[in-house]
Amino acid sequence: MKLNTYLHFAGNCEEAIHFYEKVLGAPCTMLLRFGETPEAATLPPEMHDKITHARFLVGQEMLMASDAPPDRSKSPNGFSLHLELKTPEEAERIFHALSENAQITMPMGETYWAHRFGMLRDKFGMPWLINCVKSPGS
Repeated sequence: MKLNTYLHFAGNCEEAIHFYEKVLGAPCTMLLRFGETPEAATLPPEMHDKITHARFLVGQEMLMASDAPPDRSKSPNGFSLHLELKTPEEAERIFHALSENAQITMPMGETYWAHRFGMLRDKFGMPWLINCVKSPGS
């Protein structure tokens, strides 16, 4: 069994994918538009260029994403995307990059468990935890 996260965007999935490619080095490995599906004829023209399914890799983990129809788009709650990074510098760099037009919910800093930890909701509304843990005894 494998658990993957599926992100739903409010019409800006393609922009988000390009942003994550740049910020996280997360290559998009598959992208399908609504207009390329057998259902295209039944959809309004403004949906044809929107993403019905995409996959991209963050490290070794796959994230999937799509554009939600306007009547089904809601701000995500009840979860966070957690990135565990090896160095404080890498954590700082990624937190700073994801912070572009973001809502910072906990500024990046040292905690009792982490060399660096910070929380934000990025410009697409996705909640992130950025963590660089301390080794036991440090």
